[in-house]
Amino acid sequence: MRAANLQAVIRRKKKTYIPSTPQITAENVLNLNFEAKQMNEKWLTDVTEFKYGNGQKAYLSAILDLGDRSIVSYVLGHCNNNNLVFKTFDLAIKYNPEASPLFHSDHGFQYTNTAFRAKLDRAGCTQSMSRVSRCIDNGPMEGFWGTLKSEMYYLKKFHTYDELEKAIDEYIHFYNYERYQAKLNGLAPIEFRNQAVNIA
Repeated sequence: MRAANLQAVIRRKKKTYIPSTPQITAENVLNLNFEAKQMNEKWLTDVTEFKYGNGQKAYLSAILDLGDRSIVSYVLGHCNNNNLVFKTFDLAIKYNPEASPLFHSDHGFQYTNTAFRAKLDRAGCTQSMSRVSRCIDNGPMEGFWGTLKSEMYYLKKFHTYDELEKAIDEYIHFYNYERYQAKLNGLAPIEFRNQAVNIA
């Protein structure tokens, strides 16, 4: 590997965060069933943290469609707050106005917020939540974070927010349009989605 100038990338252990007191909770309707027969049937979501510059932090909120494993929408921000998550959901509905999926998340304060539940209700979504401290319940979403960080984030030092934002934009475009997946018959997510639409 040294001769070929290759370096292994190891996924880092996820941090444990202090839970908040929820306003609203939901059952784990998804229940580890990560298969979807069509697009916009099941959406997973989460927020992850990045560091750049001199210990500064940025937060990425994203929604993943289990139908084709594509990232439906994402928002990068300076704060992990309600607005970050609400905007991500609003964009997903804007891009998919007919969608009313099963919507699965962890027990983060944004997802247990009454205002967010109202958004789900207006869109006709069924809310589902992971069991407390069970990352496996949101496995594909956690897997995406690990892939993004291993293939892009851990390979480079980011000095500014703009630099990080550009790299995330480029990676998610690559992931959706160019990164082939065995689970999608060797297609990239958007290729798989387009093929499914043409067959239908």
